[in-house]
Amino acid sequence: MTVKCDVEYKQSIVVRMDLQMSKGKLAAQVAHAAVTTVIEILESRDSEWQAWLKCWLEQGQKKVVLKVENLNELLKLAEEARKLHLPVAIIKDAGRTELEPGTITCAAIGPGPAPLIDRVTGRLKLL
Repeated sequence: MTVKCDVEYKQSIVVRMDLQMSKGKLAAQVAHAAVTTVIEILESRDSEWQAWLKCWLEQGQKKVVLKVENLNELLKLAEEARKLHLPVAIIKDAGRTELEPGTITCAAIGPGPAPLIDRVTGRLKLL
């Protein structure tokens, strides 16, 4: 599959606001999301995702961190992204510090073409 890098590529990371995580915890969860998605793409056999990853890396790895009110909203966005064949990583906390083990904290959507990701996350506010 040939993908042209002539559109903007980005990754959106969506964070739950109802958990009231500390700034450090939130930063760690966002980092987990960004890294997890890249690893999953590299381990996948999805040539389109791998091409998107290459374009995203070439363009400087744009990321936006956005907020959602609760778990339900996060899961709905993740499902919507999956229906558009976007890479999605749901992050569950290990429970070693602030949260109960298995608490879903955030989700990464993409990297992928910005217009496609914006169909899912374009209405959300920046964190």
